[in-house]
Amino acid sequence: MGDGFGSVYTLQSKATMTNIGTRHGAEPQSASQAEGKATSPKRARARRWLLDYPRAIPIAIFVAIIAITALSVFSIESNVKAREAAQMRGDAQSVASALERRGNSFSSYLRAGAALFSSVDEVDQQVFRQFVSELRLDVDYKGVEGIGWVAVVPRTAEAEFLARVRRDQPDFPQIRPKSGASLPRLAIVTYFAPDSARNNNALGFNMYSDPVLASAMDEARRTVRPTASGLVDLASDGGTVPGGSQSGFVILMPVYGGEPLTRDSENSLSGYVYAPFNASRFLEAALETNGPKGLGARLYEGPSASERLLAEIAVDGDPSKQVEQRVTIANREFLLVIESDAPSVLSPLSMATLLFGLAVASLLMLLARLLTQQAHEDQERIAFYEEQNSIRNSLTRELNHRVKNTLANVLSILSLTRRRASDLDEFADSLEGRVRSLSATHDLLTGSDWGTTPIRAVIQAELQHFGDEAESAVSVEGPRVELAPNDALSFGLAIHELATNAAKYGALSVPQGRVTINVRLIEDHLAEIEWREEGGPEVPQNRERGFGTELIEKIIAHELKQPVQLEFAPEGVRCTMRVAVRRHSDFQIREQPKH
Repeated sequence: MGDGFGSVYTLQSKATMTNIGTRHGAEPQSASQAEGKATSPKRARARRWLLDYPRAIPIAIFVAIIAITALSVFSIESNVKAREAAQMRGDAQSVASALERRGNSFSSYLRAGAALFSSVDEVDQQVFRQFVSELRLDVDYKGVEGIGWVAVVPRTAEAEFLARVRRDQPDFPQIRPKSGASLPRLAIVTYFAPDSARNNNALGFNMYSDPVLASAMDEARRTVRPTASGLVDLASDGGTVPGGSQSGFVILMPVYGGEPLTRDSENSLSGYVYAPFNASRFLEAALETNGPKGLGARLYEGPSASERLLAEIAVDGDPSKQVEQRVTIANREFLLVIESDAPSVLSPLSMATLLFGLAVASLLMLLARLLTQQAHEDQERIAFYEEQNSIRNSLTRELNHRVKNTLANVLSILSLTRRRASDLDEFADSLEGRVRSLSATHDLLTGSDWGTTPIRAVIQAELQHFGDEAESAVSVEGPRVELAPNDALSFGLAIHELATNAAKYGALSVPQGRVTINVRLIEDHLAEIEWREEGGPEVPQNRERGFGTELIEKIIAHELKQPVQLEFAPEGVRCTMRVAVRRHSDFQIREQPKH
């Protein structure tokens, strides 16, 4: 009995039709002849075109391949541009997130300062320096020029304010600018850190004199949130950081004093904690840490591009691509523009595709000339169809061999069952169960294309006819072992006989009964399977030998080519079988015999 079934079923219908044609007296037609008749007009037409137009056909093929290559290059370039645009959008979002993150991070410092200053009766130099020292402003925070305190005082209290401040800072300058006498309040830069000659020039500046800063202070007072100003010149008197033409913005956080806090009352506003930002350095820091090299960036005040440019980092060449991204920093919206000067050349994949297309087109031109050799083509087709016919004949013989083996198994089971049966019903039941066992294993082998089948799958297939209780009472232990097709059939029949006996008389006939199947590898190519029953009725020792015993000890042992030990111990039946573990190449389809 062979062990490989291959792809017999795929060509069964073809073999059947061949036999039918033979039975009716018709000469069976080979596949090569039928295929040749069906395709010969096409071959003749193609040959005629190649002979009639020996130059036009190769040129047409070349032009067609070049056109396909051009379309491919266009598609690749479109995808590359879309990918680059998506990459730029991602870079813009990354830089924008960095700007927002850095702005919001420093806004939290301003909130902390506002909370501290609102808890004291008066913000003096000691309180301010304590706050600054705890913030550790000496840490490099690129783009932020420092942090300061702006005191809000009525204009009528200007002299009193100067006298109080000059007690701690004798060299505190006069309040400037002199204009704006009509303003009812003053917002005076009182303290600023880090302490330097450059930063000290900002002291005494009245922020209410600058319309941009005044608008930002009013918005911060209204929302009680850190608020960024519009574009300011940090080098002017209104910018707090003189020393060169520098564009930037200021973030202010209002501070309310007194108890209880009355945010709606202007009298409770004691001042602002603020921080000026150098827009160029602020943008450069975000671009260096969150954007690839070669990108340029521009930062505008407001949601749309305008002439109010805060900062610009130019690309080396002319910008060819740009992406706009809105940025919200401290309750104010800015516009970030990311630029790239990527050269407009074909991508490496497009170049490779173009070269490949040219090579293919040239090669096909050559092949079009060679296709005129019809004799060589016909010879290859004939050889191909002869090979297919040989394979079909081999599969047909293998199918006949399998059917004969299966029928031989059925006849053996039928003969032995008839000898042991006492009446017709017993004969029918026994025969039906054993045929079902063969059918269940056949289904497994069909599902695996007659390849190897796991032992566990065979056991489950055989136990499914005995109900869920039987399956739950059986436990399989051991490694995964694959069986060859014929070994799986014989092993499945043995499991069926053991399970049938256990369900009628043994461990599976009572609820407390258990069956343990131990699988272990004795050698690399040999497995031992032990069936052990426990918890069932006591096994009588003076019992007659039944068909199942003969089937297992004789037929199964013969088919497996290994001894089978079947022991009817009083505590339960024990059966030990050995099965060869073979490779797939050991049971491939037989080669066609040579005549």
